[in-house]
Amino acid sequence: MTASQSELQRIMSALQESGLTVEAIEDGALIQDGETRVALFAESDEQGGVIVRLHLDLDLYVEEDSLPDILMGMNLMNQGLDYGALNLDPVDPEDDADEEAPLTFAVLGRSVLWLPDLGVAEMDRLREHLRRFEAEVTESVERTLHGSRGMSA
Repeated sequence: MTASQSELQRIMSALQESGLTVEAIEDGALIQDGETRVALFAESDEQGGVIVRLHLDLDLYVEEDSLPDILMGMNLMNQGLDYGALNLDPVDPEDDADEEAPLTFAVLGRSVLWLPDLGVAEMDRLREHLRRFEAEVTESVERTLHGSRGMSA
């Protein structure tokens, strides 16, 4: 079940009014704040309200032979995240890609937020969650990659 266009439009308008750049995409919205772009998808909840899913593409890719080390590092990083989590998504191989090429995964930040309604207080809560989610995931990844004990991918 998907949120009605009016619910998604209300969310997009509220985010635009708060100064964020919001662009409609096929089944959601792309929110830009500075250099960061977060995809937002909304769906109606059977028990009322709206479920909002946030996806942050970190432009990090991992080949399958590095997965054991990366998964341990991601598990440790996820323990320190309050507003989202890091996930791996398989990247669809190119049509003309070498069949022997290793499977590749993209590292994504993901978060889910339930809004009981689309009133002013809930839109404020969504904006704050969005800001904290983006900052927390980005800082955690940058600290890990560029810190004294950087992740080797």
